Amino acid sequence: MKNKKLLFQIPFLLILIFGSIWIIRSQQNTVFQQNQGFVFGTIYHITYQSDEDLQTGIEEELKKVDNEFSMFNKQSTVSKINRGEKPELSDMFCELWDLSSRINKDTNGAFDVTVAPLVNAWGFGFKNGKMPDKAQVDSLKQYIGMDKLKLVNVGGKRYIEKANKNIMVDFSAIAKGFGSDVVARYLESKGIKNFMIEIGGEVVTKGMSPKRLPWKIGVTKPSDDKAQANNEIQTILNVTDKAMATSGNYRNFYYKNGKKYAHTIDPKSGYPVQHSLLSSTVLAKTCAEADAYATSFMVMGIENAEKIIDRHNDFMGYLIYDANGKNKVWYSENLKKNVEE
Repeated sequence: MKNKKLLFQIPFLLILIFGSIWIIRSQQNTVFQQNQGFVFGTIYHITYQSDEDLQTGIEEELKKVDNEFSMFNKQSTVSKINRGEKPELSDMFCELWDLSSRINKDTNGAFDVTVAPLVNAWGFGFKNGKMPDKAQVDSLKQYIGMDKLKLVNVGGKRYIEKANKNIMVDFSAIAKGFGSDVVARYLESKGIKNFMIEIGGEVVTKGMSPKRLPWKIGVTKPSDDKAQANNEIQTILNVTDKAMATSGNYRNFYYKNGKKYAHTIDPKSGYPVQHSLLSSTVLAKTCAEADAYATSFMVMGIENAEKIIDRHNDFMGYLIYDANGKNKVWYSENLKKNVEE
């Protein structure tokens, strides 16, 4: 009886085995497409395994994000809000607003989409050879804080209400990561299993690379290099089915009266940050989260960054900091197996 049952099972096992072999060979023979272009003021590179070139669809998805959050697009939702208009908010805008609000609370205000007036004052001021004085910083701080904005629902339509007309919204520290997530969703909706999306350094990966290996992403070694000529790699991370973002002050800084000023502005103090953290890399489930937290850590410094990474089991962190003139590295225990020294 057992032998008879086994005879009936053999054909099904053979079908399963040969079917699996056929699927694997089919996947291996499918080409990898490579698309690149310009979005959010930066360049994107996308590699994915598909018989079809999907760049048109990808750019349609990116345009949706641009139409909501771009500071360069005068007709974007963000630009309209900053001009004092009250555009009706889409589901996409509300999704990123809710995530930004949650991260703002989790980082005790280190991540804040209203910090733009301070960033502009310090950035443009330096370029003109002038630094904002204390009175100017204090004046601008009254416009900083996500608690000064409210998402309201009136008759089923959603709007942003400002406590003051001079408050600005700027999603630059999370929009590129979110854009990478949106493209990832699009590729997954097309049944694509293997891809790597990179928008201005914010990365989402899935499956395997064209070499049939896990995706490997480099972390740049920090150095005072405003010209971005030095691209020496600090380490390589094996990144599969994860999102990754890196933020750093080592390429955007100024010297004034012999003192170095980072481009990262602390929303609470109103001044450029002064601490030892040079670069923060975060791996997370979504690139929007990785992007926002990597920026937040550059505001908070290494000790507070470590505490948040340890608190989030779904995060991995790789931090590079200055210790008496030498670069040192700290990374979370759960990242150890992904690091290639």
